[in-house]
Amino acid sequence: MSLWSSYKTLSPKTRAMIGAALMLNASAMLLFSDQVEAALGVTPTPEEQQNVFKLYSVEKEKKG
Repeated sequence: MSLWSSYKTLSPKTRAMIGAALMLNASAMLLFSDQVEAALGVTPTPEEQQNVFKLYSVEKEKKG
């Protein structure tokens, strides 16, 4: 039995609770991600933060 078919056999109330738990977990991770990064010591430097959104242009080759 696949994971999807196992999920579909659950009652609607159980599926709703699983969905709510996943949304709550995702919200908590967004809320506390900065503190977790700081605790693990993986906070990016200001230079790295600036380079995240840096755009580069590439010239198209001309055939001819």
